[in-house]
Amino acid sequence: MPLWQIYHPPGSFEDDSSRAAFAEDITKIYTSHGLPAFYVVINFIKLDHQDIFVGGKQKTKTEKLFIRLVITHIAVKLPDEDAAFLQMTSRIDQALKPHIIDKGWDFEYHVDETDRRLWKINGIIPPPFRSEEEKIWSRENRPVPYEGGYASQEPM
Repeated sequence: MPLWQIYHPPGSFEDDSSRAAFAEDITKIYTSHGLPAFYVVINFIKLDHQDIFVGGKQKTKTEKLFIRLVITHIAVKLPDEDAAFLQMTSRIDQALKPHIIDKGWDFEYHVDETDRRLWKINGIIPPPFRSEEEKIWSRENRPVPYEGGYASQEPM
């Protein structure tokens, strides 16, 4: 699951259509590589100008807008290769271009990778990447129980 947390001030992503267009471009990053669309979760978190500090200084209403993105990847880990990281950040930049970069806003992002073994959806362990079960999840665009999706658990 990619989880995008987009921290933004008033004056950015104010209407449903701007948020929906950005969310669609973000989702395409992942669905174009076979991940189910429902894996992609995007939270727009509006912060007042007085709640945003950069370099220890409060951002003001008269300054360029500043957007901070925290991106967490769980479904797939990138190979530990510079080329793979560059390709991923280039895809992210491409998604940001019409929604942030072209508007001249300041922004920063980082990507965390979380261990897939600590991830469940509706209590189901997501199927392995590009497995037949994951292809079913993509077609159905929802979690579908499968053999091995529920691990037996010992009480803690």
